[in-house]
Amino acid sequence: MIRLTRLDGRAIVINSDLIEFVESTPDTLISLTTGKKIMVREPDETVIGKVAAFRRLCSGSVGEPYQGKNRNIGCEQ
Repeated sequence: MIRLTRLDGRAIVINSDLIEFVESTPDTLISLTTGKKIMVREPDETVIGKVAAFRRLCSGSVGEPYQGKNRNIGCEQ
C-alpha cells in the first residue's frame, strides 16, 4: 500500500499491486487493473519510488532506494 495525495489535497492509500500503469498527462494518472483511474499530485517518479520501496519492505530486501532521475525516493514511514 502506498500513500499519495489526490489533486484536491485529500490523502489516499492505494494497493500498489493493482497499479497497471502510471501516466504523466501533465498530472499523474494512475490506472488500476480494476479499470479505476486516480489523479494524484505526486509525479510519476515518486509513485514508482513508493511502489519500489513498499515492495522492498514487503520482501525484506534492504537494497538501495529507487533512484529516479537522480533523486533518492523512499516510502513514507
